[in-house]
Amino acid sequence: MADKSRKQQNKKRLRGKRQTLRRSFGNAWEGILVCFFEERNIKIHCFAAVMVLIFGNILHISVTEWLICFLLFGLIMGLELANTAVESVVDLVTEEWQPLAKRAKDCAAGAVLIASIWAAVAGGTIFFPKLFVFIMDLIGK
Repeated sequence: MADKSRKQQNKKRLRGKRQTLRRSFGNAWEGILVCFFEERNIKIHCFAAVMVLIFGNILHISVTEWLICFLLFGLIMGLELANTAVESVVDLVTEEWQPLAKRAKDCAAGAVLIASIWAAVAGGTIFFPKLFVFIMDLIGK
């Protein structure tokens, strides 16, 4: 009996803290927009994504190549958001220089950098051969 009563109390306690799904998505979009308008690096990644979309259409990349590009867009943007979250929490916790705070920020930034480098390698693998053929066709060779 006591166990059932405890479970009911826990449900009531949690019910007051849970958000609606709509509110949860709204908060997520707010985080995305704040990051986009306040963080320089995500603007750079968005610009790169737009360039990929433009050149992907011009060069007629395959469906599989589009899927790879979209997967990489999501990975990079997601990591950039996570990096911003880590930096914000670290800044919230301490205003003075701390070696662990520096480590957390550096590691989060490093995750974005590694993913970005490998995304660039994948993009080069997809686009450079097609771009070469496109340029050769323009020149007439």
